[in-house]
Amino acid sequence: MAKVSKHKSYDMGMHTEQLRGRSQQVFLSLDDNAENFTYPNAFEVDTNKTAEIDAQNIESKEVNLRIRALMGEGFGHIVVKNPLAKHSLGVGILNRLKLDFEGSLGYFGCGLIDGPNVRIRGRVGWSCAENMMAGTVVIEKNAGSTFGAAIRGGDLVCKGDVGSRTGIDQKGGTIIVGGSTGAFSGFMMQRGRMIILGNAGKYLGDSMYDGTIYVGGEVASFGVDAVLGEMTGFDANWLEMKLALYGLEAPNGTSNMKKIVAGKQLWNYDNLEPTEKKIIL
Repeated sequence: MAKVSKHKSYDMGMHTEQLRGRSQQVFLSLDDNAENFTYPNAFEVDTNKTAEIDAQNIESKEVNLRIRALMGEGFGHIVVKNPLAKHSLGVGILNRLKLDFEGSLGYFGCGLIDGPNVRIRGRVGWSCAENMMAGTVVIEKNAGSTFGAAIRGGDLVCKGDVGSRTGIDQKGGTIIVGGSTGAFSGFMMQRGRMIILGNAGKYLGDSMYDGTIYVGGEVASFGVDAVLGEMTGFDANWLEMKLALYGLEAPNGTSNMKKIVAGKQLWNYDNLEPTEKKIIL
């Protein structure tokens, strides 16, 4: 049984799980697998071709249908004006697309997406970008609770503050918060990275299984099995590179940020005796 050797990326939560049933690594061939990088019903779009939607007097479902229709016509840059905090806008987009919202979104904005680059020039409500697979979502102001719930890939950025339970059940990707986050952020985190430039609320990283959380400010308290890790030059350099993509900086420098990882005492939790469980909790 082959095993993946330990690499410095292991400490950042980017390692690969143990391989099973393979003794030789198989590399991806772009030529042989080009058709697998897009969905069968994906549209050919041109980002230089722009269209606008005025959402003021239409419902969320109609806005989403118009976005899809415009992609079908080859428009690769769509601007939605007057979103007026409507719920569930920009959901289920499985296509390359530049999508701008000129205002705020309500609950469940940009959920279940795989590929678009979204910019929201306002605020967002609960559960923005839940189950995001790939692409980028950048919010210029604040966000509600459960920001990036179960995110699996891509970059999710809020330049302001966010509510509680940020990145709950995070399975990959990167969540960046320019301000502070509320309680239970990183709860049951499994993979990926979370960057909090401000303060973190109570029970940060509670029951996290893997992944890495970076905090630039103060942490109210750690959750169960969340512990401080050792910041390295690799961490600091990666953070600077990632933050620079979105015009953000760590208030006291990336090398002075706190690094939180899983203590891994709960990995075999079900096998512990009842008295041992009490010790951990």
